[in-house]
Amino acid sequence: MFVFGASGHGKVIIDMLETLENVHGVFDDDLQRKDLLGYPVASLPENPCSEQPFLIAIGDNQIRREIYERLADKVQFGTLIHPTAIVSKRSMVGKGTVVMEGAIIKVDSRIGSQVIVNTNASVDHDCAVGDFAHLAPQATLCGGVTVGEGTIIGANATVIPYVKIGAWCRIGAGSVVNKDVPDGATWIGSGLKDVKNGVGKA
Repeated sequence: MFVFGASGHGKVIIDMLETLENVHGVFDDDLQRKDLLGYPVASLPENPCSEQPFLIAIGDNQIRREIYERLADKVQFGTLIHPTAIVSKRSMVGKGTVVMEGAIIKVDSRIGSQVIVNTNASVDHDCAVGDFAHLAPQATLCGGVTVGEGTIIGANATVIPYVKIGAWCRIGAGSVVNKDVPDGATWIGSGLKDVKNGVGKA
């Protein structure tokens, strides 16, 4: 596979990827980056090679979407699932998604495209995770949870069963989400926060 992104998340992807198959090339827009884990870093050609699939190794959800939109009609995207992850054969994982060490995806859950399911994150039965989302290390989605496009669920956060979280939300690390969260909202600890002045809304 080819890897786009030569920063910290790129290191993680390469470290996972090279245990499974060859890393055919590493690309980045930052021309100051010359090397990543021994792989030379190049700028992306105008017409990228389409013989090997790409992985976008960008941790920021918005930037990952922007890179996807640049490449979507030029390349094919691969999916990377670490051998220690447990993924139900009755679940669905979209193109460009990365499922890291120790993650669990249970029966009838649907993970969208270009999603990061990070180390030891857990997705219980019948969940739906939108494109470009990120489940941080040890994030837990209980059964029937919905997570919208571009949302980040912070490390060690827990979402209780059947809660619906909207698109492009931010759920703070260690939070417990026990009610629905509207699009674009921030939830920290046990309640919604006003993004402008930090006033709690729970």
